[in-house]
This record gives sequence, structure tokens and C-alpha cells, in this order.
Amino acid sequence: MPSWTSLDLERRSNGVAVLTMNRPAVFNAFDETLIEELDAAFALLGDDAAVRAIVLAGGGKHFSAGADLQWMQRAAAASQDDNLADARRFSAMLARIAACPKPTLARVQGAALGGGVGLVCACDMAVAADSASFSVSEARMGILPAVIGPHLVNAVGLREARRLALTATRIGADEALRVGLVQRVVPAEGLDAAIDAFTADLLACGPHAQAEIKQLYARFAVGPVTADVRELTAGAIARVRRTPEAREGFAAFLAKRKPNWTPDSE
Repeated sequence: MPSWTSLDLERRSNGVAVLTMNRPAVFNAFDETLIEELDAAFALLGDDAAVRAIVLAGGGKHFSAGADLQWMQRAAAASQDDNLADARRFSAMLARIAACPKPTLARVQGAALGGGVGLVCACDMAVAADSASFSVSEARMGILPAVIGPHLVNAVGLREARRLALTATRIGADEALRVGLVQRVVPAEGLDAAIDAFTADLLACGPHAQAEIKQLYARFAVGPVTADVRELTAGAIARVRRTPEAREGFAAFLAKRKPNWTPDSE
């Protein structure tokens, strides 16, 4: 087990890994250490064949208050080169989450602010308590949500991303659901059950297929379906449906049994 100081890891027997940010005293605001540990954790779990899905959670009352103010103050006093290196590390960590070959799910309670929204957007999907709130808050402090911007746009679209960034308004869980920031809203007491239901759906699907989906869909952009895109998708399905996992999936369907990748298939 890695010796992290700001992050806890729970490995469940069904292949679900739960990463919990463990800085509740500062509402899981991230600094250099948490950024480094999140990057290392997603690298580790992404390469682990025993891991089927990853849940990102925040310990305590809030998911994440974004950037630690002491970290930001240190950055304000640092050189341009040091600031650039710091921002690149944060950007690389978000990219690591977004590109993780395993399905990723954010579990959101309390507040998700600034970079905390970026963490939500970098995950494939998110479930929020009905009391959760969200704010792309950087402009209130005279800075901008630059590194999280592409992930925010991918999650909610360009116009909603601009609105959230320009106004820094705080929205509730229902509005976050409407704009696509989260995919399900449940009462706080039902948050863990909703996460379990989501992961059960994920575990019922082929892990190789899921990794292929993530890799392929990362290459899509909203716009015309060009000849290059059509060729990309045709080549992908032609390759993947000849894999052992696909053969097992077809055989299980025809035999009316569960495929061998489901936790209870044995």
C-alpha cells in the first residue's frame, strides 16, 4: 500500500478502488502534495489489471474546496518558471484522471469549488448529494479557471462553461445535473448506494471494451462526422469485435449466462 499523506485508498473485492482525499480540515483543498499523490494514484490504479473502476471521493463535509490558499500564495510569490512548472503538474494530474483507462466516478458531497469542479469534470461521470453545490470560483479571486477549462468545456459545453467561469456563481446539485456537470443527484443518505449502483453497471461491462471506449471517444470532437472519423470508428469496431473479450461476450449472451468479467459470474 502506498504511503500517501493526503489520500486514502480502499480496494474492494469486486475490483472497485475508492480514492478519498483526506484533508478535511481544509475541505480537501489541494496543494503540491495532494496533486502529486492523485497523479500517482491514478497512474497506479490505471495500470492495475485487478482494478475495474475508480471512485474519487472527499473525506469530511466537502468534496473539494479547490486550490489551497497557502499554495496559491506561494505560487503568487514564485517566479514565472516555477509557476509554469506548478501549473503543468496540476494540468498533468487532471489529464491523468481524464485519460485513465478505467471508468472513473466522482462522489460529491458538500462543496466542489474551483479546481474541485475540475476534478469532477475530469472523471467520466459524477454522482452528487442533493445538498451539494458547485462554483467555478477563480474569477472571484482575480484569477481564471485556465487548467480546468478544457475539462469544464468537455463536461458542460462551451456556453455553460463560459457562464460558470465568468460569473463564478454557485449552483446547486439540480442545476449541475441540468447542465451535465453531474449525472445523478440523490439524497445525501443515499449517496453510497447510488455509487454502488453505478459501479455495478460498470462491472457488468467488458473492461477491455471500456478502455477502448475511453480511448476512442477521447478522439471525438463535436462537429461533422467526417470521412476520417468514420474510418476511425469502423477500424475500431472491426479490431475490437475479434478480441477474446468480445467472443466471450457474444457466447455469454447466446448462452444466457453472465460473462466471465462480472464479479458473480463464477
